[in-house]
Amino acid sequence: MSLLSRWLHPDTNSRGKKNSGGWEQRVSDLEAAAEGAPLAFKATELNRAGDLSHRSGSRERALDLYGRAVDAFLQDGQPDAARGIAKKIIRVHPEAVRTHGTLTWIDLGLQHGHSAVEHLRDYVRAAQKAGRDEAAADQILLMASVTRDADFLGVAAESLSDLGTDYDADRVRRWAEAGGSPESFEDPLELGEACTRGAMGRKPRAD
Repeated sequence: MSLLSRWLHPDTNSRGKKNSGGWEQRVSDLEAAAEGAPLAFKATELNRAGDLSHRSGSRERALDLYGRAVDAFLQDGQPDAARGIAKKIIRVHPEAVRTHGTLTWIDLGLQHGHSAVEHLRDYVRAAQKAGRDEAAADQILLMASVTRDADFLGVAAESLSDLGTDYDADRVRRWAEAGGSPESFEDPLELGEACTRGAMGRKPRAD
């Protein structure tokens, strides 16, 4: 059976019989198409493969594919597209600590103030449940260091206290009173770039 025929009739093998594993071949084809492709195309194909895996009941594979699609969109400078897929990850796996953090970074960079605060609170709850308080506190301090959003800084300070890092919470309160940390970004484009790096697990400021 040709590749086109497999795509149009994914549940039928070369002898015309139903193939319960047909979706796996389609996912493999999408992954192969994504290999070495431009980032935007790669992300789109991985997202499609994730959707197919999720519909087929393969939750773990879907999460892996979605995560790779998020990374590819972020690398391509498309935080809005990455945000949409990250939200799908949360629907599939509400306790995904890293993804809650990724969404917080993305919303902070896009200056979606209310959503950034809500995702920050979700991030703290997920981190506490998973026993990842220290790692989350480190990320939240970095987030607070780049923004001048007073509401976000206030909730960040509360979150750091909840995570047991009162010294850093006091630091962030001082930043809020001063209108931002000495390293915060005034320019929206610079803030967006810094937050995209943060969402990708890199230092917000390029060395």
